[in-house]
Amino acid sequence: MSLKDIIGQEKAVRMLLGILIRQKVASSYLFCGETGIGKKTAAVDFAKALNCLNPQPAGPRITSDSPVDACEECESCSKIKAGVHPDFLLISPEERLIRIEEVRIIDDALSYKPFEGRKKTVIVDDAETMNISAANAFLKTLEEPPQDSVIILVSSRPDLLPETIRSRCSRINFFPLSKASCREVLAEKEKDAEKFSLAARLSMGRPGIALSSDLHEERKWVLNLLRGMLHAEKDGWSSRDEMQRWFDHALVLLRDMTVLKLTDDPRQLVNNDLEGYLTGLSKSVDVKVIIYIHQELSRIRRLLQFNLNKSITWNYTASMLRKGLVF
Repeated sequence: MSLKDIIGQEKAVRMLLGILIRQKVASSYLFCGETGIGKKTAAVDFAKALNCLNPQPAGPRITSDSPVDACEECESCSKIKAGVHPDFLLISPEERLIRIEEVRIIDDALSYKPFEGRKKTVIVDDAETMNISAANAFLKTLEEPPQDSVIILVSSRPDLLPETIRSRCSRINFFPLSKASCREVLAEKEKDAEKFSLAARLSMGRPGIALSSDLHEERKWVLNLLRGMLHAEKDGWSSRDEMQRWFDHALVLLRDMTVLKLTDDPRQLVNNDLEGYLTGLSKSVDVKVIIYIHQELSRIRRLLQFNLNKSITWNYTASMLRKGLVF
């Protein structure tokens, strides 16, 4: 895939192609937006374009025939795609954390001039997971960027990055995809019509989430845990990742309950195949209570970054749901 092939991010792609056409490449970028909307893919494609040996025209998104986009066929593009290009480095968190050791790897990689390509390119995925030591060390790298290098931070929570880091990066914003674009991305994976429709709805403009997991099975798991909470069963989460996924789905279910109470229009539901279940769950509950629960779950979801105790969080959440959702 090259930049011109990215679906649903026209504005961001035009900006990146424009940068390449003008040859005004900054030393550092911050790619921001929700999880699963193509930020990392765009970062890798940008790295390909920077070092492509046989660049191609930018396509219809840019009124220019300048050959600046990746060809996807040359040795450089193939190596970056495989993650083995000597001038390309992708850093991802280990155990949800980027430590100072990873920053030292970045510094070491950037200390050498490009070996094969035009630009040394480093991508830091989930950059907001840098701990304090790593962030402080990384700031020094951004303050004195090596020549012929490009650093791209990819983040779904840029507000968690220090302002000193954010201010030194050129920001490129990415947004959730339209329904049509989301369906276009998912059509290549899901051939079952029913599952395809459900995945398109549940992803809510973030097709990467649907491509990386079975949202149909995941929702079943979420509903089972919800029943467990309402029946005072023990903690059913096994990790913080599971906690985050459960809260994400639960918030959408509460959103649908609110929509039902206010509009009684199942066409507006994300989980429209659960209309009967959601109607029963919210039948005798005031809409203000549902909105309060949604606000409280949103607050807990934000606090998960602080490693909340699983059992305490389960018990608190379950207790609140049992008090609010009256059958």
